[in-house]
Amino acid sequence: MHPYLHIENASMVFDTKKGKFVALSDINLKVEQGEFIALIGHSGCGKSTLLNLVAGLLEATDGVLLLNDREIKGPGPERAMVFQSHSLLPWLTCFGNVHLAVERVFGATETKKQLKARTEAALELVHLTHAMHKHPHEISGGMKQRVGIARALAMEPKVLLMDEPFGALDALTRASLQDELMRIVQETHATTLMVTHDVDEAVLLSDRIVMLTNGPAATIGEVLSVDLPRPRDRLALAEDAHYHRLRHEVLEFLYQKQLRKAA
Repeated sequence: MHPYLHIENASMVFDTKKGKFVALSDINLKVEQGEFIALIGHSGCGKSTLLNLVAGLLEATDGVLLLNDREIKGPGPERAMVFQSHSLLPWLTCFGNVHLAVERVFGATETKKQLKARTEAALELVHLTHAMHKHPHEISGGMKQRVGIARALAMEPKVLLMDEPFGALDALTRASLQDELMRIVQETHATTLMVTHDVDEAVLLSDRIVMLTNGPAATIGEVLSVDLPRPRDRLALAEDAHYHRLRHEVLEFLYQKQLRKAA
């Protein structure tokens, strides 16, 4: 099958005061349309750098990144980013923050009524219709992240890029948003790349887990297929032997193979 996202021999070198720093080296990855990929590895291994390359926020030093057979040469509305920090504008309501993105992407081709409908639909998708007229300081951290996700989805991206979007949340809120994300991705069929440090999160959400080696010059060490049936229930998986085998494979890579090399 022809890959939707194709990363071929990609490397990223930064110029620093101490000389050149090789963050990523020889990254090769093929992602099918609608696939959910989790990127995992120790801090400093270049997960966010790789995500930024796909987003077009950075340009690879070597290699090529193709999306639907077109080279990625900068940001585009077909790719939307969700960061760990919600990055909401405090003077705008939840509706206003999402509407700003909608207007930027569709403002030239759609009416005000259509833009309003898109904004409301995105907020409804993340179950925030009741809070659309509240400002960021009036809602919880988990709700702010929902707005950030709604803002990304309102652009109708083909690729959803998420950089530890739940990392700063408490465990219960995190679990709730993980469940919401599974539902949303199933409904929208968006191709998703998500950076995480959480092994359980990676196994629960993804179709494949891409494990990066330690930096500098980090590369893809292993790729694990997560062949758990969907929809997934976290309570049922807690007693699923195959889930625990997959989880063990990721932990073994992170805490035996990689830490042993670093020692």
